[in-house]
Amino acid sequence: MVGGAVRDALLGLPVQDRDWVVVGATPDELVRQGYIAVGKDFPVFLHPQSKEEYALARTERKTSLGYHGFEVHTAPDVTLEQDLARRDLTINAIAQAVDGTLIDPYQGQADIKARVLRHVSDAFREDPVRILRLARFAARFADFSVAPETMQLMREMVAHGEVDALVAERVWQELARGLMEDTPSRMFEVLRDCGALQKLLPEVARLWGVPQRAEYHPEVDTGVHLMMVLDMSARLKANLPVRFACLCHDLGKGTTPPEEWPKHIAHEIRSAKLLKGVCERLRVPVECRELADVVAREHGNIHRSEDLNAAAIVRLLERCDAFRKPQRLTEILLACECDARGRLGMQEKAYTQRRQLLTGFEVAQSVATNLIAEEALSKGLSGPKVGEMIQAARVRAVQKTLD
Repeated sequence: MVGGAVRDALLGLPVQDRDWVVVGATPDELVRQGYIAVGKDFPVFLHPQSKEEYALARTERKTSLGYHGFEVHTAPDVTLEQDLARRDLTINAIAQAVDGTLIDPYQGQADIKARVLRHVSDAFREDPVRILRLARFAARFADFSVAPETMQLMREMVAHGEVDALVAERVWQELARGLMEDTPSRMFEVLRDCGALQKLLPEVARLWGVPQRAEYHPEVDTGVHLMMVLDMSARLKANLPVRFACLCHDLGKGTTPPEEWPKHIAHEIRSAKLLKGVCERLRVPVECRELADVVAREHGNIHRSEDLNAAAIVRLLERCDAFRKPQRLTEILLACECDARGRLGMQEKAYTQRRQLLTGFEVAQSVATNLIAEEALSKGLSGPKVGEMIQAARVRAVQKTLD
């Protein structure tokens, strides 16, 4: 048994999936025993009963830039130590025999005890995805530090252009997984420290050093604020679309001219425009893209919603597409709550805008639109006029709650 299962067991964490390395065998031998071949790039098999993954021990040789630039070699004479040497981190390069004996040629147990993320060998530099993986592990294991030599190695990889060869789908996959960890800010801090964030998400990287008005943001720095927002989204158990919306809600502040600091007038519009570029570049899924767009454009209005009149509240709900997609409104408000509470000294402050807007939405949604439509038709009205009558009825309903 190898990899994450061994690592998590040593950390006292639940073991989710078990992976196995087979030494001294050929693909034909496994097939004859009933194993099911599933690997495309190298021999991986599913156990006929447990369906756990069994991979033949292998070595790799770098042939070109990027994630797929490898030549894989498997043979019965490839040793377990050789297989473990090609793994990314020492904590993932520990094997456990069936009798429980640990095989740890690269001192992974010592690094677990010291809480250090360290590369196994110089082969780490051959796969740029490993930078993303390490950053994701930093988000999962927040009390682990990155070994100085490993950070230096990643900086060299970035400088040599390895990160530029990453494909969009793999970048999004790793970012999405990192966003869902318990301390997502750590992923972005590691990526920023090694220079990869500036390559992969320059729209996010430029937020550090941009000041905000201290009366609203005691933490001042926009990048620091963003990290607090992301960790608040994890604390509130937000789903991936909400966490991605949190990541992108303030992108426009990075393009505010310095002479206009610390104010960021109309940054919401700029955020939405920059978000579109990020989503196209990384091929972000539609549900994440659409929610992030609404949050980027409307989070300021939602924060100010307690000062809005009934008509403005109904228009805000319409722009959020709340009447067609009620669940989305809940997600939008959660993202805005993360934004509001992701500020120094504000982490425990109640977000009262959520309750007021949900109440307003419930009464507006209770308006019998079918009866209004029937009344309009009886008067010979149709099209936009019907919509105006429905909107007016919703405004009256919301006004009653405000009164």
